[in-house]
Parts: sequence; C-alpha cells; structure tokens
Amino acid sequence: MRPITKGVLAAVLLFLAPGLASAAPASKYASIVIDQESGEVLHSRNADAARYPASLTKVMTLYLLFDELKAGRLKLDTKLPVSRRAAAQPPSRLGLKAGQTITVRSAISALITKSANDVAVVVADKIGGNESRFAALMTVKARSLGLSNTTFYNASGLPDARQVSTARDMAELAEAMLRDHADYYHHFSQKSFRWGSATYKNHNKLLGDVEGVDGIKTGYTRASGFNLMASAKRDGRRVIAIMMGGKTSKARNGHVTALLEAAFDNIDQRKNDPARLRMIAANQTRLQSGIVFDLDAIESDHRAFETGAPLIGQGDTESSNR
Repeated sequence: MRPITKGVLAAVLLFLAPGLASAAPASKYASIVIDQESGEVLHSRNADAARYPASLTKVMTLYLLFDELKAGRLKLDTKLPVSRRAAAQPPSRLGLKAGQTITVRSAISALITKSANDVAVVVADKIGGNESRFAALMTVKARSLGLSNTTFYNASGLPDARQVSTARDMAELAEAMLRDHADYYHHFSQKSFRWGSATYKNHNKLLGDVEGVDGIKTGYTRASGFNLMASAKRDGRRVIAIMMGGKTSKARNGHVTALLEAAFDNIDQRKNDPARLRMIAANQTRLQSGIVFDLDAIESDHRAFETGAPLIGQGDTESSNR
C-alpha cells in the first residue's frame, strides 16, 4: 500500500506531438482503488500502463464544461448550437441534427447517461471553437491536474490510437472532479434522461445496486474493452475504483463491486491505524496547497492537435458505453 504521489509540474510541458504519442497497449486490463480521504492506493494492477480511456474521456469533457459554469461563462439554460460535424458523429449518440440546439443542462445529462458522442462535440465546439482545440484544452487541464500519462485528441473517447491514459490518471481525474466540482458531481448519480420521446438509462449499473455508489462513468470500445470509473461513499468515507479492459459489462461490474467491497473492509479494519491517520493529514495538506499552471502557451500547442488521426480499427467507431 502506498499513497499517490505525483509531483506538480514546474512549468508548462510541451504536448506530445503525433509522432511521439504513446504506443497502443498490448493488453487491456488495468485497475486501481484509492481511499480518497488518505490518498492511499489500496489496490493496483497495471495502473500506470497505457490504456484506451474510451468514454471515460467524457469525464474530462464534463470537467471543462463545469469549469465554464463555475466561471459564469455558461449557464445551465444556455443553448448550445449543433454543427454538421457534431451531428455526424457515430454512436453512441443522441441523434441531434445540424442547426438544432441543446441546453447545457441537457448536454450534461446526455453525456452522463447516454454517453452521446454528438453532444461531446457540441460541447467541444462551444468551449474550444472546434474539437481539436478543445482536445488541446483537455490535455492542458490534464497536465495541470497531474495526469502526466494522458493525452486527448477528441472529446468523446471514440477510437484514436494516440488517445491514451492510465488507470491511475483516471483515478486522479475522478478525485479532481469530486474536489473541484462538488456542486455539479450529483449529476453523475442521474439514473435516466429523457430527450424527446426517448428515455435513456445510465449505463453505470452500480448506481442503486451497490451501497454508496453515486457515480461516475462507463466506457467501451472494441479496442479498450469495458471500462468503469466508480466512486462510493459510506459512513463519510469515499473510495474511487477504476477498471479498464473488462471482457464484458457484467464481468466489469462484478469486478468493480468486489474491489469496492474489499476497499471498505480494509478501511474499516484500519480506521484508527496511526499510519493511515498520518496519510489523511498529509493528503489534506496536499489538496489544500493547490496547483498553479500557466496556460498562456495554449494557442501554440493547439497546432499539434489539428491533424487528423486514423481510427484504431474497423468497427471500433461504435462506442456504445455498455
């Protein structure tokens, strides 16, 4: 067992150029479980190995959208225009038409429940001007949060061989969402969303089924396997569990449930352990220190993201987050 320790970057890092992007992962499975209060890693397997995030990507898309809400640049009832490119995104999608609009409130719900790729591009267009620029913003934010092994090239998680992350980075992203956007985190517990005549159920089946689970996101492509970022809170203690590369949604859900149960058992057994209490104190100091990051160089960094990228493989475009 060991606490998460990631040094704060001292200066703006240059983004990975397309030719330097991480190699495609040879295998798929990776997992990590973290005690949020202490920052302690309770379980880890392949946690720093490159993996495809699939629609766990949309957690970062939502993080940046919540940034805009928090800053007052957008409101929940702001109408977002749908571009032709957004409307043409492959499944999973809401079925938006070019020229339509969707409110920020509905966009949040559609991203969380339906995991709609068309909505992800709508959000990217609004905040970044276009998806490639938004992807640059996503990677800048990833670096500022300490996600040093994550690079984004799209807002949805649709297959791109350059778009990789790690289980540890995804856990850090979940922690950041809980810490920085607590006022909006409740959206991740939404079990269904109605759009037009259709009702879409949340793909996170642990909601309402596993004690304390209140978010956060599923993901799937053929290349990634079945991914899940989950968070649960019991008796004031919160655990974050990440699994990537499951063979089926059922197996993924069962495995993450087992990881959460084992984690809470471990915390219960050690709740008064002096070493754990010291970790809690140290982690609180780390979280309160904040991170300073220079975003002035972002315009030049955008250019590295404006070239197209091949999809990973035939059929992988159907990102249905089961």
